[in-house]
Amino acid sequence: MSAPFTRTTLTREAIVVGSGVAGLSTAVRLLEAGFKVRIVTRERTPNTTSDIAAAVWYPFRCGPPDRALLWSHRTFRALRDLAGDAATGVTMVPGIDLHEVEDAPDPWWKEAVDSLRRADALELPPGYASGHAFTAPVVAMPVYLKWLESRVDALGGVIEARGVGSLEALLLEASLVVNCTGLAARELVKDDDLHPIRGQVVRVAAGHADRFVQAGGARSPLAYVIPRSDCTVLGGTEDVGVWDLEVDPAAADAILARCRKLVPELEDAEVLSHAVGLRPGRSEVRLETVRHSGGIIVHNYGHGGGGVTLSWGCADEVCRRSAAEIPRP
Repeated sequence: MSAPFTRTTLTREAIVVGSGVAGLSTAVRLLEAGFKVRIVTRERTPNTTSDIAAAVWYPFRCGPPDRALLWSHRTFRALRDLAGDAATGVTMVPGIDLHEVEDAPDPWWKEAVDSLRRADALELPPGYASGHAFTAPVVAMPVYLKWLESRVDALGGVIEARGVGSLEALLLEASLVVNCTGLAARELVKDDDLHPIRGQVVRVAAGHADRFVQAGGARSPLAYVIPRSDCTVLGGTEDVGVWDLEVDPAAADAILARCRKLVPELEDAEVLSHAVGLRPGRSEVRLETVRHSGGIIVHNYGHGGGGVTLSWGCADEVCRRSAAEIPRP
């Protein structure tokens, strides 16, 4: 019987598993740091969960708050910088976070944005007593994911289409493996804390809303309006533990009704498409280094509704952890 494989010298070869926004962002940071990177993935854009994201920078169902604040702050700055390049699909858009009660406390993530103010009464739609106004990055995901892939390619990275049955087995191919598999990590690493949070959206024609709107609370279901260059995304749902990927017509009608109430100008907006995605919910993001005899596995999954919002911050931390374990020669 052969002895177990043991790598005596760690190399700067890395495999990133998954090519959603977490995997692509992580691969870019590792390439920029001098790692030789391959992305291994079953699906690529436009067939990833990240393609369905709305997507506005907004920490939602992700934690722990202290680390999420740091990650979201770093991502805010990175996306703000990318907004200067139209090819990225990132734009800075004004918006409002609505509350059902007066004098709602400032959000825990307020230090992550450039500025945050109390909304004026005239800015509030009927049914909401207060709000916070701020400007945040909005991302046209199909454009952005393609841009990230092109960035990986320009830096010398490679994307391979194949499944993965074991992260440890990949350590035979590279010294560093980064797990960015999202909800698939539930089976891949047997993580029962990981669960789906089903989100359904309606995409309507662009040009009918000039700000993003986030709403919902104890008395009202989740509602959001995200204006992008390619469409305006209306949402949504947050169905915890639900795996169903079929579009629910009743939910779509309810989303349209809620969003038209928030932004009456949407009444005449043409409906373009419907989509359902499963957010990778977890009690907190798993960003952790695990050392093996053959190398290092860094887990980066469980971002909940904050995949885009935490992406660059988490990628930065993965890169720092990896570089500390495998420094430049």
